[in-house]
Formats: sequence, C-alpha cells, structure tokens
Amino acid sequence: MLFNKNQATLRRKMVQNQIEARGIHTPKILAAMRKVERHLFVRPQHLNLAYKDGPLPIDYDQTISQPYIVALMTDLLELTPTSKVLEIGTGCGYQTAILAELAKVVYSVEIIPALAKRAKARLEALNYRNVHLKKGNGRYGWQEYAPYDAVLAAAAPKTVPTQLVQQLAVRGKMVIPVGDSEQNLLLIRKEFQNGKRSTPSIAATEVTPVSFVPMTGDPN
Repeated sequence: MLFNKNQATLRRKMVQNQIEARGIHTPKILAAMRKVERHLFVRPQHLNLAYKDGPLPIDYDQTISQPYIVALMTDLLELTPTSKVLEIGTGCGYQTAILAELAKVVYSVEIIPALAKRAKARLEALNYRNVHLKKGNGRYGWQEYAPYDAVLAAAAPKTVPTQLVQQLAVRGKMVIPVGDSEQNLLLIRKEFQNGKRSTPSIAATEVTPVSFVPMTGDPN
C-alpha cells in the first residue's frame, strides 16, 4: 500500500489509540506527537507502517522506537521550555525532534557517522534550530555542555554509565533502558539528600520492560 495523504489523520489516531489509551495525557507531549511527522523519519519502504504500533528498522541495525515508548520516555523527563537535554543515540532523529519541540536545547550524540549525518540534514531541513548533533560514543555523554536537566538514552547499556550520571544536573532526570537479554526502562533522579547541599544521591525506579539496541562500546 502506498502512503496516502492522510498522515495528519493517522497521527491523530496514533496519539489517541497508542498513547492516550495507555495513560499518557500530558497536553504538550500529545501535541508534539501529533505535530512531528514520523513518516519523514522512516525508510521509504515503511511509509505505510509509519504510524503503526511498533518500532521499525532503520539502517545499520538500528531502529526508530515505538511511538508509545517515545512518548513515555519523553513524558517521564517532565521537560520545560528552559530544559537542556542530552540525548544518547540520535538514530533517524525522530525522538530528537520530539525533544526539540519541548525543550530549550537538545544535544544529541550518535556513534554511527552516516546516521548522524542524515539526522543532521533531516532536522535542519525541518528547521529545528535548537538541536546540536555530534558523532561520538554516547556512553561518555557530551561533557562540554554539562550539566543537563534531562538525559534520554535510546540504546541499552548493561549498567548505567557513570559519565551520564555525572553530567546530569542536580534535580535532573534520566530515562535509560538498562540490561542485556532482559532490559528495564529506568527513571533516574539526582537529588540532594533532605534538601541539603551535600553530595547528591541517585534514585532509580524501574518503569517497564523494554527492548532496545545495545549501547555500543559496552564493557563485558
């Protein structure tokens, strides 16, 4: 089936049936998911699947995440118009675009040069001027612009990388899939204990089982 001209309708149905129906009701998240055209980020042969309920393959054995998971991870970060976000794993740039709709600035790291180049061109063509991309190993973050109010990882390490925790601002939140054959999505918070300005503590909450590509460069 060729992709038709009803993409706006398909996006509205995607949000209603896949996202709102699963309990995400934050208006700005729903608005961003309705606005960003997911079909522009998928392979041409997958245009008819762009708004279906599931991930899709992109090149280099990577994926574009399921719409619900994109919305869930973004919602957990509780972004504001002043938020500075670090994204690990730009991929095709879809999640990046969603973040850019909600945050002041997004710094995104992609380890595969060809994907980084394509995502940069795509996001620039869509006029996302608050996104900065670089090619690199995401497990080391992007120290130059730390600390970040929010960190989102779209690849799963076996354990949470220390560098990402260090680059998270106090009172910041990180959403990251963690695990090997079995993965869980974690929400990590960095807070001062009892409100006192001492060494901040880290609290991690398991959100839901997930399945992401492994984070490149994971130690054995």
